Parts: sequence; structure tokens; C-alpha cells
Amino acid sequence: MRKNTKVTAVAAATAALALGLTACGSSSDPAAKKAGGTDTNAALVVAASPTPHADVLKFVKDNLAAKEGLKLDVKEFTDYVLPNKATQDGQVDANYFQHKPYLDDFNAKNGTTIVPVVNVHLEPLGLYSKKAKALTDIKSGQTIAVPNDNTNEGRALHLLAANGLITLKEGVGSTAKLSDITDAKGLKFKELEAATLPRALGEVDAAVINGNYAIEADLKPKEQALALEKAEGNPYANFLAVKKGNENDPRIQKLAKLLNSPEVKKFIEDKYDGSVAAAFGAPQSQS
Repeated sequence: MRKNTKVTAVAAATAALALGLTACGSSSDPAAKKAGGTDTNAALVVAASPTPHADVLKFVKDNLAAKEGLKLDVKEFTDYVLPNKATQDGQVDANYFQHKPYLDDFNAKNGTTIVPVVNVHLEPLGLYSKKAKALTDIKSGQTIAVPNDNTNEGRALHLLAANGLITLKEGVGSTAKLSDITDAKGLKFKELEAATLPRALGEVDAAVINGNYAIEADLKPKEQALALEKAEGNPYANFLAVKKGNENDPRIQKLAKLLNSPEVKKFIEDKYDGSVAAAFGAPQSQS
């Protein structure tokens, strides 16, 4: 997941959201309203990042939603601030773009009450290089680029530590920083915005790149990554999220079921071939 925000992207997303809300604001059947004013016949509006989140939702919309009697409206956002704000304010019903460490940090800083509903997928963080062919080719004196935001830098450092390239302070968590490295094994580090890392591959010896940016750069994690996160038990699974109190909206429950369906798992496996991994087996929920 990406964490950088551009003013132009925010403006575009805001305009798109306003248009979408105008379009769906008139369809309301009073007889369908439940406690709290939810119209269970209205389209469920979900904010999502373009890849792979919106792709997955569009697959659900086009192939599965009608069978469940679910109307789905997917709104694409290219930043990581507006989706949570729009969900908190009720401008959209749910969002799908983030992992738990990011959400926890966002809620703490913004006073929001967004909660996860179901895990859907993981975009494995990977170590890539245009020079090295294997981990053993990474030598003392070389430079590795890592994401510069709190969440993903810690995640990158844990990937490097898990593969023996560095040693971290014992017990350091997901917000690990360069200062938490106890043994860099002669390596140097360059902190860059996550979105720029694929373009920096030619300037450094290796770079830790988020899965979504790897996809956009036509990198193939399964084939090209020197080291890759595992999906099982990974705390960085991306999930469907709602404002606390809306978890039991029947439309949310329908979408949660579909996002954890065998059909979605197969879609993810077939379309992304390891660049994105399903983060569920049988249908499940998470609180």
C-alpha cells in the first residue's frame, strides 16, 4: 500500500467522490431503512485504491454481487487519507486499501474510529535489484533503498532482518527505524518515498518495494524478488474496513462474504501470479 499524498490526486478524488455521492443520493426506499437509517437496498459505496483493490471489487461487482442482491459502487482514490476520512464522515460506506498498522496509526492521529471487517489480500513487500541475482550477491558497502514512511520502513527492515542482511534491536516492532539496526553488516541505506523506489533501482544496489508499486512497474515478485514476504500470518494484509458500528450492515456482510470467496481467491491467483496473495482461506471475519 502506498502512503504518499499528492494535492492533485486529492482534488481529483474529492471531485469524483462528490459526483458519485450526487448520483447515488437519490435512490432511497423508506421501507428498506433499518435502525440507524441504513437503506439496505441502496448501493454500497466503497473507496478503494486502483490496483489491486478496485480490480478485486470490480470483479465482485461484475461477477458475484448480483447473486447476493448487492449493488456495489466502487470509488477509486489515489491517496491514503481521503478514504478513511470519507468513511468516518459517512460519505462512503466502506473502504479497501490499507493494512492494520497503517489504520492503527491513522486512527490514533486523526481520532477516527475505522475498524477492519475481513482480510482480503497481501501485497508482498520484496527486495529487488538490477545488479544482484541472489541474496548472497548483496555485499558490504552496497546501498539498499527503503521506503521512508514509518509503517513501510519498519516493514522493510524486518524483511531484511528475516533474510539475514541486518540485525535489529530485540523486540523492535513494526515502526522500526534505521536507528534500530544493531548490525548493518556494512550495508548503507537510502530512504525514499515508496512510490519512487522502482525508478531508483538503477541508482542503488537493491531496493525494498511495496507490492502495489512493483505491480505498476511490471516487476514480477514471484520471479524477480530476491526476498519476499510470506502471506500466512502477515500483519500487513489489506482488508475491508468500515466506521465502527457499521460492521453488521447487511450489505457489508454480503461484500465481506464475497471478498472471502473461492472465486475471489482464484481471481487473485490467476490475475496477479504471486504479485498479490489472498490473505484468507475459508470465509472469515476479523475485528
